[in-house]
Amino acid sequence: MSHDPRFVAFLKERIGLDVASVGEAIIERAVRQRTQAVNAQTPGEYWQHLQSSQDEQQALIEAVIVPETWFFRYPESFATLARLAKARLAEIKQMRALRILSLPCSTGEEPYSIAMALLDAGLAPHQFKVQGVDVSPLSVERARRGVYGKNSFRGGDIAFRDRHFTEYGDGYHIADRVREQVRLQVGNLLDPTLLANEASYDFVFCRNLLIYFDQPTQKQVFEVLKGLTHVDGVLFIGPAEGSLLGRHGMRSIGVPQSFAFSRHAEPVKPEPVFVPSAAPVPQRSAAPIPSKPRPFSKASAQVVPIKTVQTDAGDLLSRIATLANEGKSAEARAACEQYLSNHPPAAQVFYWLGLLSDVAGSALEAQGYYRKALYLEPQHPQALMHLAALLESQGDSAGARRLQARAARSERADSESKR
Repeated sequence: MSHDPRFVAFLKERIGLDVASVGEAIIERAVRQRTQAVNAQTPGEYWQHLQSSQDEQQALIEAVIVPETWFFRYPESFATLARLAKARLAEIKQMRALRILSLPCSTGEEPYSIAMALLDAGLAPHQFKVQGVDVSPLSVERARRGVYGKNSFRGGDIAFRDRHFTEYGDGYHIADRVREQVRLQVGNLLDPTLLANEASYDFVFCRNLLIYFDQPTQKQVFEVLKGLTHVDGVLFIGPAEGSLLGRHGMRSIGVPQSFAFSRHAEPVKPEPVFVPSAAPVPQRSAAPIPSKPRPFSKASAQVVPIKTVQTDAGDLLSRIATLANEGKSAEARAACEQYLSNHPPAAQVFYWLGLLSDVAGSALEAQGYYRKALYLEPQHPQALMHLAALLESQGDSAGARRLQARAARSERADSESKR
């Protein structure tokens, strides 16, 4: 089926999807599946049916955002949350419960991970509540059931499963004490009334979502997220989204691998915190650099082996991004080395190598790669922001501010050139 811009426009309007972020093939496949499901004979006939059926509109969205996620993805984020939550409770003198938002919450692994991490860190049930929101009713319903298969438990340490789950047929049923900490609902981040009557949240998890929007939608969504986050709160994002927040005045809190940002520039001392429930994922949930979720769902694409022959530089760069987005760190590194062996050095390749090293915990190696990227492209925005975050976490606040200023100047110059 040839590309039909009507379906792209529909998904852009409804869920903010930028077709360039997932590729036309994903949308074409979803449209083809739904066309066959309703026995439509042509795309035009299916389009007419789509316009007249809200159920079918939701079905098409569901076909695009097929979710896949797992518990304690990015374990450092949950360890950091536990420490920050204790500090926040002390700051507000425990006068109220902490409010935490997971959006998109997909099938529930993230909001339940938040609850388990805080319970394991010693917080009492009355001291926090978690709100999960997702655009997919099917995902929310699965989250409410709280039954998970083995694919939701990844990494070498899954001891939290014995503490918080009971075996249920071929899966595992989450404990009521965890479930009771989480409230789930269907909602669209592009809906201006979403959570409009709710108080702001102390901590907001919105990871690997912004990268699926075009720049105007990113700005719109960021303003929504900023409004949902308490002025003293912290926003947890995906590994590749730091530069987006940096352009809007948010700053890393300075804790490596936490991907946590606030409105304040003062770095948090990166004291290690052990959260028993956080399973250490060897590839850091693999720098998903956005782990190929579909919008609002934290989804992962299927792994495709690296092609042994790859002559086109642009295709190989795209391949590197895809592998990194899928969380396939080793394969992404191999593709980077393949590129450097067959093509002139490219700033974007060194940036990917830096980010892969960063999420693997090799800070010095990452710093070297980011600097190589900036040598080739002095105003590379992502390299500037990620290197700034590294320097900040190492106590070099002055160096971090210089890089942030360079990134801001580059952003202004870019904006002016487009006028």
